[in-house]
Amino acid sequence: MSETIGIIGAGNIGSQVARKAVELGYDVVISNSRGPETLTELVTELGPRARAATAEEAAAAGDFAVVTVPLKAYQDVPVAPLAGKVVIDTNNYYWERDGHIEALDRGEATTSGLLQEHLPESKVAKGFNHIAAADITTDGTPSGTENRRALATASDFPEAAALVTRLYDEFGFDTVNAGPLSESWRVERDRPAYVVRQNAAELEANLAKAPRTA
Repeated sequence: MSETIGIIGAGNIGSQVARKAVELGYDVVISNSRGPETLTELVTELGPRARAATAEEAAAAGDFAVVTVPLKAYQDVPVAPLAGKVVIDTNNYYWERDGHIEALDRGEATTSGLLQEHLPESKVAKGFNHIAAADITTDGTPSGTENRRALATASDFPEAAALVTRLYDEFGFDTVNAGPLSESWRVERDRPAYVVRQNAAELEANLAKAPRTA
């Protein structure tokens, strides 16, 4: 029986993750902030493995979840149905869109750390935040490919980082684990690793040289 991914957020990243997941044989339950009826076109494109739902329904249906909403909306993510589950957070801080968040501006917090605080019983892992949406379905290559593109994750839970690593590999990417969520700032916006094509060695180097405040 195939796993189900609950996807909360159907924007560029969410819809691309859904496309690749369906291609790989996952079932997808996807939601957005405007209601399932607005996702008819996307779900029709995705085919029988996908259905639209509310955020609560997507969270409840998923064996694990991908949260890909604007950072300013992270506190709208349903808490109870995600308890005990791995939650992959794709978020990035765009103060121009989200408004200023002082703890992020001062380098005292991370975007994924904020979501972990909001979801205290979930296992949050950073994922898919530093790749252009279009590349998710086009840049992957088989395991062992020379110069394979690498993506980073970070989590306070080894099993969450392991799930992201497995998913990355299935999507066609190597993984570099940046450590706990407190280190996930290394792959946030305006850092050297952000939205550039890099292999694992290059990604490790870019994570290491990242400045704490951009």
